[in-house]
Amino acid sequence: MATVLIVDDDPGNVRVFSAVLKRRGGLAVKFTENVEEVLQIAQTRSADLILMDVSLSRSLYQGRMVDGIQITQMLKSNPQTSDLPVILLTAHAMDGDREKFLQQSGADGYISKPVLDHQVFVDEIMALLPT
Repeated sequence: MATVLIVDDDPGNVRVFSAVLKRRGGLAVKFTENVEEVLQIAQTRSADLILMDVSLSRSLYQGRMVDGIQITQMLKSNPQTSDLPVILLTAHAMDGDREKFLQQSGADGYISKPVLDHQVFVDEIMALLPT
């Protein structure tokens, strides 16, 4: 069973995404907003894909605030974790945001919140899971 790591600081989002991924996708789910834990899970391959919130309000790394873009940059610049699929989740859905965030972060996908079509959400994630 594939495992998805949700990195989000909103417990409501985590609950909804977890339920949808488990029920519709048959996926295992982990979640954290702790940057060190995200990096460890990625390095140990304890997750097959990461859903990364762009705007994290409480995530610190080495004493400084970081957001989902910066965490994704760290993952994608590390040869140990660069091939792990990362999908950005964001409520920032203005024209050009998708392209800007994907280019800045190196992420593999982008899903805007709120997620209205749960099946499309699961399908996008399943498409990026390693086979």
